[in-house]
Amino acid sequence: MTDFIFRQISMTTLAGSAVALGVSLLCGIVIAVVYRLGTHRPSKFMMITAIIMPAVVQMVIMLVNGSVGAGVAVAGAFSLVRFRSIPGSSRDICILFLAMASGIAMGMGYVGYGFSFTVIISVVVLVAEKLIPSEQSKNSRLLRIFVPEDADYNGLFEDIFKEYSVKCTLQNVKSVKMGTMFALEYTITLKDMVKEKEMLDKIRCRNGNLTVSIGVIPAASEL
Repeated sequence: MTDFIFRQISMTTLAGSAVALGVSLLCGIVIAVVYRLGTHRPSKFMMITAIIMPAVVQMVIMLVNGSVGAGVAVAGAFSLVRFRSIPGSSRDICILFLAMASGIAMGMGYVGYGFSFTVIISVVVLVAEKLIPSEQSKNSRLLRIFVPEDADYNGLFEDIFKEYSVKCTLQNVKSVKMGTMFALEYTITLKDMVKEKEMLDKIRCRNGNLTVSIGVIPAASEL
């Protein structure tokens, strides 16, 4: 039974190609679900890509099988995709590599191996995300504060951060408004989300009621 499931099927027949295509789409759905479960703000097009990529890669492998020239041409075409893509997180790259590996296995006729590999790696990813702690908790926020250009921002809000946060790190400082202000960017982990407004009010009193903004940390920052 095991030999039958994991044996290489013929990709030159219509039945073999149809089975491989169906399993490729099934693997894509599994990978998309893994991406959705582990992402706070999932991208619609990333999920679509995860679903169809195994099938697309399978078709490419089927067409270049045994042709060195076609294989080199396809590899060159794939290399151009990098220069047309925006940088993604390490998790997105992992999902894409998983989809490609699954499609390669399907294209070579190892349908059982490809499906088993996809399921096993998907389970490992989900378990690892639950067991390995993240540097960012649900209380982590991105805080931006504007201060006058003549203000000494070093230690200006230190006592406020100690009162309301567990951890606060200054990530970036830049001059704005033609050099009349500084924009300070912090990553902050709050002790109590309920007191978020109270903290912002105290910061506004300290920075002269200039702009203060707080929001979630962008997913792309998780590299």
